[in-house]
Amino acid sequence: MTARTDEHTFAFFDGLRQQHFPPERNFLSAHLTLFHKLPGENLETISNDLDQIALAATVAELSFTGWRGLGRGVAMSIESKDLATVRATIASRWANVLTAQDRQSFRPHITVQNKVEPSVAKELLAKLSSHDHPASGWSTGLELWRYMGGPWEALKFYEFAR
Repeated sequence: MTARTDEHTFAFFDGLRQQHFPPERNFLSAHLTLFHKLPGENLETISNDLDQIALAATVAELSFTGWRGLGRGVAMSIESKDLATVRATIASRWANVLTAQDRQSFRPHITVQNKVEPSVAKELLAKLSSHDHPASGWSTGLELWRYMGGPWEALKFYEFAR
């Protein structure tokens, strides 16, 4: 599950991802992951919960706080109190079905490079850190996806109501 970003934010980060992510491993557009793996057998309950949560949520401001190295890649760190609240609400409802990875603390980011040699990632981190980047953007809702062994299939978009 991901948070959908506004068009400008998406275009900026997806452009960088298309330039710097190894093409043979780049099955996805730029995205802000909220949860990595949800149980498919609970899809109807999950979808109903997301409908309710999105209706109660407001469009969330995203503050882009700087580039960070991932060892073998680079991502933009993000702060968003509103998005963190939405994620915490979801996590509390689904606590019994979350994987260990999804029970970890939430460190929102958008990855523009991964699966490269550390020296390549370090070089990109230095390059991106020396240039301006957008200060903020918006999350406009939630996106639910199905993993297809590489690519992902979009299942549904849940637009924030306010």
